[in-house]
Amino acid sequence: MDKLLFGISGLPLGEDEKKFTYKTGIEYLKNYGLDAMELPFVRSVNVTDKNKDGILKAREENDFYLSAHGSYFINLNAEEEEKQEKSLERIIKGAEALQKVGGRSLIFHPGFYLKKSKEETLNKIKENLSKLPYFGVDYRLETTGKGTQFGSLEELVSLCKDLPHCKLCIDFSHLHARYNGALKNYDDFANILKYIENNLGKDALEDLHMHLSGINYGPKGEKNHLPLLESDFNYEACLKALKNFNVKGCLICESPILEKDAILLKETFWG
Repeated sequence: MDKLLFGISGLPLGEDEKKFTYKTGIEYLKNYGLDAMELPFVRSVNVTDKNKDGILKAREENDFYLSAHGSYFINLNAEEEEKQEKSLERIIKGAEALQKVGGRSLIFHPGFYLKKSKEETLNKIKENLSKLPYFGVDYRLETTGKGTQFGSLEELVSLCKDLPHCKLCIDFSHLHARYNGALKNYDDFANILKYIENNLGKDALEDLHMHLSGINYGPKGEKNHLPLLESDFNYEACLKALKNFNVKGCLICESPILEKDAILLKETFWG
């Protein structure tokens, strides 16, 4: 990637209760000043033979970046082997649909600890991720917002180190909530970026996918997303670290006010 792109998760909110499709959403966001959209495949893959050509055309005409968030129903550490296989099928189905519209990154949470140790969970998820075919869509493993969920920075970096078709999705808000408000100042964000660079190389920072929003949390971690200005998330320090480390890639805003906070992030970053 040659710069940092800014976008939103899902369709824009717009004004006057206007309803968007993916095609019109791309056009609206481009005119709004944004660069990217993350398609929500969380409950179903909603790129079809009927709408894919229109989405692809809008993406190409607007020089727009598309990613997708994979199914919520993925657990590569499920106790039943059938559920592990179904999880792999859902990941592949999402990646195939994203490829049809020229998208690059499929984001998902790979699994849960359940009754297994952290090490056993890591090994089982690695075994299953290694079965995924690579056909040009990156599998992006997302950091999670609760300590009981598999998906710490260290776990995901370890997987990406061993599996070349897997890359990171750093959800800074999730990491903030996972450790009960731990990301307070510039150094906290810089340390995350240093860890990535030290373990995966500078290339990882030059093609990094990220999520960011305000977030509500408690002792057990993430509760819900909030608008940036209604949260204690220090987005200015985060953006400063991204700029100083010359991070490139895509930053997706998951705030409840979507494009308004995404533009706030973009304007703050480019200052």
